[in-house]
Amino acid sequence: MADMLGMMRQVQAMQSKMQALQEELERAEVEGVSGGGMVTVRLTAKGEMKGLTIDPSLLKPEEKEILEDLILAAHNDAKARGERLMQEKMGALTAGLPLPPGMKLPF
Repeated sequence: MADMLGMMRQVQAMQSKMQALQEELERAEVEGVSGGGMVTVRLTAKGEMKGLTIDPSLLKPEEKEILEDLILAAHNDAKARGERLMQEKMGALTAGLPLPPGMKLPF
């Protein structure tokens, strides 16, 4: 019975930490860059876009396709950085827990 109570406390503590982590990830921002810094995208670690910066030299009709590609590349870079940040934070949160290999907790 004591083991069950201890486990319930661990679960409650984990839920509280998960909520705090969710809030932290909503505030944390990551930046993706492409074109040698000509395009920059800022996202929250949860994937919400917060900003986009485009070098004025790319704002020409003949540069349209290049600009589109650079925006996508910068967005994907920021998204990957946000996912890495989430994995790092989650790894720190779940360190020492007896989770089965490959189990992912939902965000």
